[in-house]
Amino acid sequence: MTVPRHAGAAAGYVVATALSFPYFVRGQPLDLGSLVSWFSPALLLLAIRGLGPRAAALRGLWLGLFAHAVVLHWVYVVTVHYGHAAPVLGVLSCLGLALYPAVFTAAFAGLTSWLERYEVRSVFVLAALWAALDYAKSWFLTGFPWATLGYAQHENTWLTGLASLTGVYGLSFGVALAGAGVARAWQARRPTPEVWAALGVVAALHVLGVLARPEPIAEDALHVRVAAIQGNVDQGEKWSPERFERTLRDYERGTREASRRGAQLVVWPESAVTAAVELDQPVRARITALVQETGVVVVFGSMGAAPHPDGGVAYYDSAFFVAPDEGWLGRYDKTHLVPFGEYVPYRWLIGRVAGAIARGISSRDVMPGLAPAAASLPLRAEGTGGRTLVRVGVPICYELVFPDLVRRFVFDGAGVLLAITNDAWYGRSGAPYQFLAMTAMRSAETGVWTVRAANTGVSAVIDERGRVRDETSIFESAVLVADVPIRQAGFEPTVYVRFGDWFALGCWAATVAALGWALVRSGRATSEHGARGV
Repeated sequence: MTVPRHAGAAAGYVVATALSFPYFVRGQPLDLGSLVSWFSPALLLLAIRGLGPRAAALRGLWLGLFAHAVVLHWVYVVTVHYGHAAPVLGVLSCLGLALYPAVFTAAFAGLTSWLERYEVRSVFVLAALWAALDYAKSWFLTGFPWATLGYAQHENTWLTGLASLTGVYGLSFGVALAGAGVARAWQARRPTPEVWAALGVVAALHVLGVLARPEPIAEDALHVRVAAIQGNVDQGEKWSPERFERTLRDYERGTREASRRGAQLVVWPESAVTAAVELDQPVRARITALVQETGVVVVFGSMGAAPHPDGGVAYYDSAFFVAPDEGWLGRYDKTHLVPFGEYVPYRWLIGRVAGAIARGISSRDVMPGLAPAAASLPLRAEGTGGRTLVRVGVPICYELVFPDLVRRFVFDGAGVLLAITNDAWYGRSGAPYQFLAMTAMRSAETGVWTVRAANTGVSAVIDERGRVRDETSIFESAVLVADVPIRQAGFEPTVYVRFGDWFALGCWAATVAALGWALVRSGRATSEHGARGV
């Protein structure tokens, strides 16, 4: 039996990539990413060295498929445990979803080999290529930017400050640059001047990350006591009519406890109320009475409803805002829906063979909202007895994996993020912790605190530098209360909030320039070959 060339590096890449993201092992989270992820790009480059573009792309595809199937192991829980599919379909589902990031791994491998062929070998170009492809995962075919390399460094408090300038893609660039430098040193059997330059830049990025950390919000700034209620409702029971009354009582009980503990603002998770509250007057009246009784503002997830353009009722995945004196203040509708979960993308092409699986009370696709927008909530101002308007952003579940979408809440004036989600689909897997890492990066990028309310966990309080200050365990009922500082009107937003994905676009520009130069060199090589033939 012939062992594939560079098999050790190939296997190492799969292991390093798989271990770059959090897991849930024996009742505890396991997170080795800040140490292991540096080796992932290096091992991929060593695994494809010497291969032509087509062979390199194919190897990258297979390696990316296996590595990301492990990272996305939680898809098995979604399809088998809650979707009641056969185990073999669960395995195929993991591989099927892993194919998306694997395509970008293949693109990186194939383009790297092609650039090498025409002597475009700069490790800086390779790092820009990696970051550019990580960015492409956020929008290509609606996007699925899970397991972006930069998230592996979410516990690296030096490097996370860089996110306030570049978004998560700057972290991807830094890790890829270090990995490319290590691979180049291994191939040359010594550090070359370019390798030393690359490692110097990586060190400088760490220093820049420290300098760029958002300043802590002043002690005398407005602080609001916020509570996240974790109801702990199993996904298999969530939409059951028999479970509805018990679920609502649990959230009422949690809200009363939060009020006794001094909370001014209480946040329930995504779809905490499994009814269209605008069409269900008894439930609406019950929530109104609860808010008036406790004196707190409640933000909760439910189904929004409106007339459908084609007749009947259109349903939305929404967050509602209710205040003691002002009543129902409105709602925010989720703008980026889950493909095949809440709607079928490209329905004109695949609608006959695919359906959405998580639409709840709606028999149609869930409708998207117009755009991310902050909301103004009237909250009690400590020491005055009056109320002050606080601007909040409420990203809903899947929206949290899209950096540009979340930053738009803060660009619109949100001084705090109230992230609501339902992670019950993932079971006792690594997904809730992988998702928490991405949520923490949103705070590091925007410089505002995040209070995360998750149905079964992880609920958390995250500061403006992306550090998790407090968190719950998964699959437990909990009331998480914290005093949260609010960035108010006039604060200086982060570079990322102001300018968005400028760094990722710069990486794309560098990549296109490098590919263009390689194309010019290939044309010259073809012309010289033809001249010699004459």
